[in-house]
Amino acid sequence: MNSDKEFFSCLALKHTPGLGPVAFKQLLSIYPSAYDAVKQASTWKAKGVKSNFLAKAVQGCIGEVWREKAELEFKASKRTSMEVLTWNDQYYPDALKNLHDPPLTLYYQGDLTLLSNPGIAVVGARECTSLGLRAARNISAQLAGVGITVVSGLALGIDRQAHLGGLQGIGSSIAVLGCGLDIDYPYDNLDVRKALNAKGLVVTEFGPGEKPRAKNFPVRNRLISALSLGVLVAEAAHQSGSLITARLAAEQGKDVFALPGPLGQPTFTGCHRLIKQGAALVESAEDIVEILRYDFARELADIPDPESDAEDVQGITDSLDNDLETSSCSFQTASSEKQKAIVESVLPGDKRHAETHTKRPTAVERQSIQLNTEELEVMRMLEASDRVHIDEMSRALEWTSAKISKVLLMLEIRGAVRQLPGMWYLAKEG
Repeated sequence: MNSDKEFFSCLALKHTPGLGPVAFKQLLSIYPSAYDAVKQASTWKAKGVKSNFLAKAVQGCIGEVWREKAELEFKASKRTSMEVLTWNDQYYPDALKNLHDPPLTLYYQGDLTLLSNPGIAVVGARECTSLGLRAARNISAQLAGVGITVVSGLALGIDRQAHLGGLQGIGSSIAVLGCGLDIDYPYDNLDVRKALNAKGLVVTEFGPGEKPRAKNFPVRNRLISALSLGVLVAEAAHQSGSLITARLAAEQGKDVFALPGPLGQPTFTGCHRLIKQGAALVESAEDIVEILRYDFARELADIPDPESDAEDVQGITDSLDNDLETSSCSFQTASSEKQKAIVESVLPGDKRHAETHTKRPTAVERQSIQLNTEELEVMRMLEASDRVHIDEMSRALEWTSAKISKVLLMLEIRGAVRQLPGMWYLAKEG
């Protein structure tokens, strides 16, 4: 079928009052194309399409009330030479089709083959610490270096660093926008946007001219999580928008990872809350890939382990101790001069690393960690098996769930154990 005809038919459905993404999915699972769905609107009810406003939608589609808006969007996309994916296009991701409310179309610029790569979302705050900025960039670079695509939202702060890190490796990076493809937002990320257009991929479900409205970003976030095997929250305050992405990922059955930060640092309270709720505490790309291999062995079969000698969060933390001691509120806004200096220091090509680097402890090195009696009991159980579920430990030790969770959390923070998906734990080897 002519691609323009199918695209215009998608726009007809999009601009039909009474229809939404849930109904779109129903229609395209019943009819072979959007064009057929539009032409056979009178049969929707008989075919079993469900909608609270089905009668209104059928009447509107047959009466072509959609035509003016559809023609405006179609002409605007052609005028700006936008590329578009429709539902039946070979490159339209199955991961998006599996959503409860998938987009009918995706506007894009860049390398579409990245949509078939295994991806990890790296998200976080716009206002953040230098610790979060550097960790997001380093972890993203490690992931991309082994062929994993970094997915983020092109916001300032953590998102910017995630894209910059991703663009350094073969995995590259995908940006999902909360506005039209022709809108340069945020303007301060125009350099990253140009790099993504050339070496990565930028996608959006919003039509040309659509401004970055607040309501668009939660909608955009479901695509970020859907295009990823898991979501890393690198830095987030208690009410950060990035926590929406983490929630959506959990609802989609994806793994959620969180980066721990200094105690008392307000921009990490969201991360700490996620860890308490069961998110995996991670410090490097190696941690993320190791956890994901349990659930995505096939998808990650060709992905090597990330380099273990890359700079990790502990090294960054050591290098920032003085800053954290001198200020209890050391975060910088993305527009400040200090933030710009930090961003410039981590642009592609900058190969500097913190002088301090710490490895995760081996079984021998763990012996030097000062453990209390309860921690020793847990470690003996873990070292006697490949992995042990938290409920099994609770029953065997006759401890409450709160007590075993507290002990495991302290051991995980100190690098002695590793949490796996489903609340399984193992003794961590270096």
